[in-house]
Amino acid sequence: MNRISVASGAATGSGSSVDATPYIRTIEWDMMNKTKFFPLSMLSSFSVRCCLFPLTVIKTQLQVQYKSDVYKGMIDCAIKIYRSEGIPGLYRGFWISSVQIVSGVFYISTYEGVRHLMNEMGAGHRAKALVAGGCASLVGQTIVVPFDVISQHAMVLGMAAHAGPRADLNPLGIKTGPGRSRFALSLDISREILKRDGFRGFYRGYTASLMAYVPNSAMWWAFYHLYQDELCRICPPWVSHLFIQCLAGSLGGFTTTIITNPLDIVRARLQVQRLDSMRVAFQELWREEHLHCFFKGLSARLVQSAAFSFSIILGYETIKRIAVEEQYKHQIRW
Repeated sequence: MNRISVASGAATGSGSSVDATPYIRTIEWDMMNKTKFFPLSMLSSFSVRCCLFPLTVIKTQLQVQYKSDVYKGMIDCAIKIYRSEGIPGLYRGFWISSVQIVSGVFYISTYEGVRHLMNEMGAGHRAKALVAGGCASLVGQTIVVPFDVISQHAMVLGMAAHAGPRADLNPLGIKTGPGRSRFALSLDISREILKRDGFRGFYRGYTASLMAYVPNSAMWWAFYHLYQDELCRICPPWVSHLFIQCLAGSLGGFTTTIITNPLDIVRARLQVQRLDSMRVAFQELWREEHLHCFFKGLSARLVQSAAFSFSIILGYETIKRIAVEEQYKHQIRW
């Protein structure tokens, strides 16, 4: 949502449906059958990641290039990757990155657990969403950053064929070739990181990741509920509540992506280009791009964020409706 992982956020309440009967606006944690919820949630997350992962590859390659030396934009990047490597090129680092599905379980559990605690404290639903979203991202990023580091190195290895001598896109010196499998490349990347930096190397850019994704997650949930409340207020009662939630997710993704884009670029460069600190990364980014740094790779991130948010919310909220306990089913509005 990555990057990524979700839960419903507004407080339980009633509203008007077509037949004016009360409905549960939010399916809370204690209303669901967890044995149904977790397997279906992981399957949904994996399916969405399979479909939309090429956008992550495109976004990452656009972020780490120098100005526009390699690609002129999102479409140009996609065409060049496809022409040189085919479909596999758009899935570089996929299997390593797919470990995020496991971190998503911890993300959801943390999010819902914090929301439940704050609900008992009487907090408002937007405050619950803001705090719980930040806590969930903190847990999720702690688990997933090492896999992010490896997968992003794998993603940019294919850029060398397009960039020529203009950029150092293989700072680890990984040997590439047509006969090498993606698994072997991932192992080589892991061994080289461990040899050069020790275990700490797998957490390169961890602080930048937290600074990029913790506010992103917190704001996404807060905006998600803000947009959901406003859409529920202005939309006719016959409009699907699930559609309103999906649209609110996309709008929340758009808003947070625009706000946090420079931080995400710094995170990607720290992890791939092995820069010394966030300050150095910011200085280099500003020297190269100036004000354009706020828009570098933004189109790919916006498309990725909107598509991920809509798809994840669609899958997640559908699964919550399927997993809800029997006594609440008559109060659920689709």
